[in-house]
Amino acid sequence: MKLFKDWFLIGMVLAVLLASWWPEPGAHGGALHPELLNKLGVALIFLLHGLTLSFAALKAGTLRLKLHLIVQLSTFLAFPMLGLALVALSTGRVEPALVTGVFFLCALPSTVSSSVALTAAARGNVPAAVFNATLSSLLGVVLTPLWLGLVLGAHGRALPVAKVVLDLCLWLLLPLLAGQLLRPWFGAFATRHKARISIVDRGTILLLVYTSFCDSVVGGVWSKQGFGTLLYAGGVAAAVLATVLAGTAQLSRVLGFPLEDRIVAVFCGSKKTLAAGVPMARLIFGADPGLSLILLPLMIYHPLQLVVGGWLAGNWAARATEASGGRPAQTQPGVR
Repeated sequence: MKLFKDWFLIGMVLAVLLASWWPEPGAHGGALHPELLNKLGVALIFLLHGLTLSFAALKAGTLRLKLHLIVQLSTFLAFPMLGLALVALSTGRVEPALVTGVFFLCALPSTVSSSVALTAAARGNVPAAVFNATLSSLLGVVLTPLWLGLVLGAHGRALPVAKVVLDLCLWLLLPLLAGQLLRPWFGAFATRHKARISIVDRGTILLLVYTSFCDSVVGGVWSKQGFGTLLYAGGVAAAVLATVLAGTAQLSRVLGFPLEDRIVAVFCGSKKTLAAGVPMARLIFGADPGLSLILLPLMIYHPLQLVVGGWLAGNWAARATEASGGRPAQTQPGVR
C-alpha cells in the first residue's frame, strides 16, 4: 500500500497544521466562502466518482446474495451496535463532539477504492467487492443520517434528518448520477486520466479537511484538548477495527464462504470511507465548531485500516502463490 509514501496522508497532516496556523480563510464567513465551496467540493468529488464507476463491473458482482447481506449488515448494523456501546461507555467521560465522532465513524458506509484494491491484491472476488462497496455508498446516503438522528436525538441533540438526507441526495447522489450519465462521452477519458482525476478528488478532500479544522480552531475547541484526546480516538479506532475484522472473518468462515468471498467480507465489511465521510460530515454538521473532533476518529481509522488491510492482503496473496507452486493463482470467472 506504500502507506507512508502516500502524499494524501501527508496532505491530511499538512491541512490540519495549516488550519491550526491560518484558520481564518477556511472558517465560517472566511475568504474561501466555505459555506458554498464545501458543497461544490462535495459535488465535484461525487461527479468524478460517477465518471470512474464501471456499471459493468458493478453488475458482474450481484449474484453472491449471502455475501452481500453479511457485508451490508456488518457496515450498517454491527458497526452501529458497536458504536452505541462505545457511546454508552463514553458519554459524560469524553468530549461530546468526540463521542459523536466515534458513532459517526461507525455509521459511515464502506470505502470503494481501498476495498476493491485490497480485494484485488489479496486475489479475492473483485466484482463482488465493487458491488458491495458501491451499494454501501448508496445506502449510506439514507442510513448514516438515520442512525445519527436516532442516536443524537436520544442524547438531546436534534438532527434534521429529512433536510440532511435531502442535502446528501442533492450534493452526493445527483452528481454521482450525473457522472454515470456522462460516462458514454467522458468515461474513456476518465479511465485514461484516472491518476489525474484521483489527484483532483483527493485534493478536494484535503480542502474539506482544512475548512473542517478551521472552524474548530477559531472556536477554540483544540485549546481545551490534550494528548488524551488522541489516545482515546486512536484506542477506539484500533478496538473497532480489530473487533469487526475478527467478526467478519469468523462469520464468513462459519457460513462456508470460499476464500475469495471471505476476502470480500473482511475488507468491505470492515472499511469506513474517508473520501465520502469528510464530505458527509461537512453537509451533516455544517460549521459545528466541534467538527474536527467529530472527524478525528475517522482520520485515525483511515490509515489504520490501510496498514492492517495491506498486511492481510499480502498474506493472502502469498498463500495463493505458495498454493499454486509459485505461479500466479488461477482465479474463478469474474475474479482477478
